[in-house]
Amino acid sequence: MLFITTANVLDNIPPPLRDRMEVLELPGYTEEEKLKIAKEHLVAKQIANHGLTPESVTFTDEGLRLVIRGYTREAGVRNLEREIASLCRKIARRRAEGQDAPVTITRDVVIELLGAPRFLDEEMEERTKNPGVAIGMAWTPVGGEVLFIEASRMQGSGSLTLTGHLGDVMKESARAALSWFRAHASQYQVDPDFFKASEIHIHVPSGAIPKDGPSAGVTMAVALASELTGRPVRGDLAMTGEITLSGRVLPVGGIKEKVLAARRLGIKEVVLPRQNDKDVKEDLSDELRKDLTIHLVSTIDEALLLALTPPSSAHRERRPGSRVQGTIQ
Repeated sequence: MLFITTANVLDNIPPPLRDRMEVLELPGYTEEEKLKIAKEHLVAKQIANHGLTPESVTFTDEGLRLVIRGYTREAGVRNLEREIASLCRKIARRRAEGQDAPVTITRDVVIELLGAPRFLDEEMEERTKNPGVAIGMAWTPVGGEVLFIEASRMQGSGSLTLTGHLGDVMKESARAALSWFRAHASQYQVDPDFFKASEIHIHVPSGAIPKDGPSAGVTMAVALASELTGRPVRGDLAMTGEITLSGRVLPVGGIKEKVLAARRLGIKEVVLPRQNDKDVKEDLSDELRKDLTIHLVSTIDEALLLALTPPSSAHRERRPGSRVQGTIQ
């Protein structure tokens, strides 16, 4: 007998049962794929379900894109179909009240009917204009997510504070990032004894959401180096990867989902572990890599070279679109 089941995460499946399962991992849809599914299947289905006709309601591409970006955050299209159904219900109610004029679903109409978007794109350059903030990429059960990791230094007695509802793995990554930078501080013109009279605070916002996994080490190291050197991190670049005390960057999973999340928010360049080169070639289509520069790195030094603004611009306001010289791809 054959049983087929679906799950968002494998962690909750008992190991003895998982050993007897054949696991097939299905990546999330791209925005273009969601748009095509909506136009070819979901819209027509919901129009028919609500007693409407294609002549009475028309969905524009810009309207559907806003629903995808502003009202849903998922790997699939289940919530997208719910939001399209909600729009159709509101149009059907209007027609029942005597408003028979055809309706075109544009961006303005979507906002009018569904309210303000629940998910707003972050202003990357604004968030990273000050030192100590780096953009990371994380995997979640509903697809990839972009997160900001913040580091701050203050007077203290050599302690490290971690906040943001972090799991054990991310806490270990933060400690490893701090230890690595302490060992290489002089290389970045920072006093090697800086930690003796300092307290370091690393924070990952959205603290009510549990966060864990071996993919934030590079981002934490970059945020920490940015704070201690006074050099802001580029606002058009996101990164992922785990680190070792020797400064190596280790491979991580969920590459496609993470890149999708970064691309959705307008990130122009991403930093990935060099050992994920195979995943880049196999999982990222030409469409996903269009207008996106992918850098593969093996060490923290390479990541810092890409992420930090040049020292000469560290103490003046950055201009959008700045680039680090000596990019390693």
